[in-house]
Amino acid sequence: FMWESHIVIAAEHVKFLEPHLSVGQVPASEIYGLANGGLPWNIGLRMAYMPIRTVARENAAWISEFYIIMHSLASLETDHKTIKDKLFWMSEKARYVLPNSSYSAKMYDYVKSKYESGLAWEITRDSLNYKYQINNEDGYNWSKLETKCNGCFAAGINFGASIISLFYGEGDFKETIKIASLCGWDSDNPASTWAGLLGFIYGKKEIVKMFDEELSTSYNIGRTRIGFENEIDNFESMAEKGLKIIDMVVTRKHYGEVKNDKWIFKKFPTRYTNEYVDEPPEVGPPEIDLPEAN
Repeated sequence: FMWESHIVIAAEHVKFLEPHLSVGQVPASEIYGLANGGLPWNIGLRMAYMPIRTVARENAAWISEFYIIMHSLASLETDHKTIKDKLFWMSEKARYVLPNSSYSAKMYDYVKSKYESGLAWEITRDSLNYKYQINNEDGYNWSKLETKCNGCFAAGINFGASIISLFYGEGDFKETIKIASLCGWDSDNPASTWAGLLGFIYGKKEIVKMFDEELSTSYNIGRTRIGFENEIDNFESMAEKGLKIIDMVVTRKHYGEVKNDKWIFKKFPTRYTNEYVDEPPEVGPPEIDLPEAN
């Protein structure tokens, strides 16, 4: 009975849990981008494919993959003169993972067009609310389906809000977090996403300098610390664990090596050559051909 039930559930995409699969209750998928070691970005997408799809489908999953690509590109050295230019380049690369017909892609394009037209972020935010929460355009109807808070936790509207703070923040750490916090809807999500990404790009020393004070190295969040035997973790310890994960990704997926605290990548045939042999995952995402970096 259990086996048959699992087959039915998989076939129906957990129909009775469809709202849960369509909202923004997805894992902190950005970490897969940081663990990717820079390139190629499809490895980060492959690592995250199953974890994301335990709780997300379609737009919610694509949005998660958008953030993975953004974070994967963050560690690349580019010739951009400003962080703003690099962020906007990263977002354009990540945009390729969003199907053009999806409401997530349309939200991205809509917010970008408003930003480029010179409108204030508050007007763009109100316009986004009117277009999607009130008028339910582009097939976005979560505000009607989820009546408790009109889809305030939905992946879609929060993605649109996060793109507002991304563009209008223009790479400025404080401005980005301010807009993300004030923009809504589930505003701690975009704020923490961009704080993490910009913090990674700027580095701890620069963030401390911005606020002119020492920052805490730990955070006691009771919701995720229940049942753990060890004490509260700290950011230095988490960073060390993260580096070990990246070391494994470099050696196992990038065919590189770790030497003198550096990642050294060997020249290896690509999937466009006859010699390339790859072991595809048991379940993996479709290949996404992103354009090469400029």
